[in-house]
Amino acid sequence: MYFFSCIAVFLIAYLANMTMISVFYHRGLTHNAVRFGPGTRRWIGRMGVWTTGIDPKAWVCMHRQHHEFSDSPSDPHSPTHVGFWGVLIAQLHSYEKVLKGLLRHRPEVESIVEDLDFDVSWPNRTGHWYLPHLAHMAVAVLIGSLTGYWALGISYWLGMMSHPVQGWIINSFGHAVGGRNFDTPDNSRNNHLAAWLVLGEGFQNNHHRFPASAKFSFRRGEVDMGYWICRILDKFGILEIQRAGLIPSASDFNAAGSSRTNPRPTLGTAGS
Repeated sequence: MYFFSCIAVFLIAYLANMTMISVFYHRGLTHNAVRFGPGTRRWIGRMGVWTTGIDPKAWVCMHRQHHEFSDSPSDPHSPTHVGFWGVLIAQLHSYEKVLKGLLRHRPEVESIVEDLDFDVSWPNRTGHWYLPHLAHMAVAVLIGSLTGYWALGISYWLGMMSHPVQGWIINSFGHAVGGRNFDTPDNSRNNHLAAWLVLGEGFQNNHHRFPASAKFSFRRGEVDMGYWICRILDKFGILEIQRAGLIPSASDFNAAGSSRTNPRPTLGTAGS
């Protein structure tokens, strides 16, 4: 029972982290596939870093660079150039580089996220980037102290601070291992295991073909749990799915005679 309690705590924390990144940072702020009201946007800008340990503005900036230069030498974290395992370190170095560019107000970096109406998060502006990590560590210690089971606290901390591993799964498997529904000008792949582990994010080939879609699944059998969360939050008015940009079903796509090829997308808020 203790083991399963640890698994449950880890999964709840892991889901909270993934939801913030996949739904709010990625589908929302990066691509405008879902839209937020002003209050929600401010909340993400201020509180996102406290949930994930990752600054939302820097994450969005790096991800837009990834779409603009996908699998080219300028891609921040392509396994084609840094290797399958090298993605783990490359994404960290690229994130730090982007964050420094934003903090130093470099025009070539700030222009990528000029549509975001909030600043770099307070912990990163003031050099206290480690505070969100310490805050979650404090919660983990509290959980262990109150329950007497320290593994529960460790499970919580690992789940909440799991994004580096999530990012590695998506950026390595999603650009090296799997099938392709579309002939995109990069090496994006659809990997079902990665999709199950990271809320549908493993369907990178579908996503790179339709970046403005809140839904990443295309064929029957492709499961995008992140889109399920989007639909639930849409029902509660927390966000609004931009249905005009949704990826079509495979049957509708084929019936329309649409092309399975597309040019490299240009940098932007809805098409990157």
